[in-house]
Amino acid sequence: MIKEETIAAIATAPGEAGIGIVRVSGPEALRKTWPLFKPLKEITEENIIPKHMYYGKVVHPVTEELIDEVMMVYMKGPQSYTREDVVEIQCHGGSLSVRSIMKALLTQGVRSAEPGEFTKRAFLNGRLDLTQAEAVMDLISARTEASHRTALDQLEGHLSRKVRSMREEMLALLAEMEVSIDFSEEEDLEVETYEGLAFKTGRLIEQLEKLIASAKTGKILREGIKTVIVGKPNVGKSSLLNALLRENRAIVTDVPGTTRDAIEEQLNLRGIPMVLMDTAGIRETEDLVEQLGVERSRQLFQKADLVMMMLDASTHVSKEDVEILEMIKDKKTLIIINKTDLTPKLAENELPLWVKRDQLLRLSLLDESGLDSLEEALTSLIFEGEKRAVEKEMVTNLRHQQALETARDSLKEGLVGIEQQLPLDFIQVDYQTAMDSLGEIIGETVREDLVDYIFSHFCIGK
Repeated sequence: MIKEETIAAIATAPGEAGIGIVRVSGPEALRKTWPLFKPLKEITEENIIPKHMYYGKVVHPVTEELIDEVMMVYMKGPQSYTREDVVEIQCHGGSLSVRSIMKALLTQGVRSAEPGEFTKRAFLNGRLDLTQAEAVMDLISARTEASHRTALDQLEGHLSRKVRSMREEMLALLAEMEVSIDFSEEEDLEVETYEGLAFKTGRLIEQLEKLIASAKTGKILREGIKTVIVGKPNVGKSSLLNALLRENRAIVTDVPGTTRDAIEEQLNLRGIPMVLMDTAGIRETEDLVEQLGVERSRQLFQKADLVMMMLDASTHVSKEDVEILEMIKDKKTLIIINKTDLTPKLAENELPLWVKRDQLLRLSLLDESGLDSLEEALTSLIFEGEKRAVEKEMVTNLRHQQALETARDSLKEGLVGIEQQLPLDFIQVDYQTAMDSLGEIIGETVREDLVDYIFSHFCIGK
């Protein structure tokens, strides 16, 4: 990125809205914007007050055609999001106004911003570290209060501070090893012992393990759980989808094979984001369209994180039920026995031996009895019975998790060397690797191509 360039982008989502925002950042943000802006009050580019809103009109700098009535604010760097000079123009919402303003800016030599380039400049200019920059996108895409809170904690720097604290401890250990190497023969100088290094290293490994353990919950809160409802036709799959969503999203009839394609919806399950998919009933059929739906169902549950298998309490377990159960036995599965309001016929001893009692849940979707128990069972299954603890220092990103695991493994290698009392200069290599891995998380030792890749997944205008 050429930091001398001034960039601009539409910062609001496409479509009709009350307000649209065009953002400009760079050393010439004000100079290149000023020819477009005609303030209501007499004010010049030289005496404009930063962080004050000014009312005026935007006109095309060449044709002088009126584009819109706007509010304009100037933020002088480094007191801005990017730490550069920034101008934001707030116009009426709708695609035409913002696009016209953007086109007018381009005539002034402003460049269209790349995805995430504003946040990238904030990172390169030291306003945010890499974990905080990534949290910006997590905040935008958060679908539940829990994922929103986790992203905010990361944006506020809780994870960054923890990583920096561990890096400082590793740096101190490296310094102590260096002193021990250089001054090992000095009798009056206190040097670190192998026992002391082992104790401090073990404490660091414990901290890393705790962070790594949080990644499971963090991944769930950030990405959600892909959940598929499967079963033979007419067991209540679509009714379950509607009940969980609290709306009639899927068509429900007594006719088997009503659902012929997957229906996908977003669900907030007690703070857990879920991608919930209702699938076509799995059975042998001569209907070509239904056959395609059945095949799609098979593909979906193979990729799912969690499967809800539905059975009909009013019938015995069928051959089709057993075949479906065998296909999903290696998946994280909750088996729901529906229609308990009818005369029960299904017996648990008809189920395959691998099915455990804690995987079974009985309910009636007709009167919605058992829905609270279902939500509780799903929550427990997702977190494997563990109490969910949303901590401020939580890993939500696979990149962070992998870097932490590399740091932990490197320290374990170092610990083996300490226990074998190898020369300290050999052991130092492992500690330096661990430090570099943690540096990748916050962006202090990260490669340029990785930085480019991370920001390429951001929104344009952010």
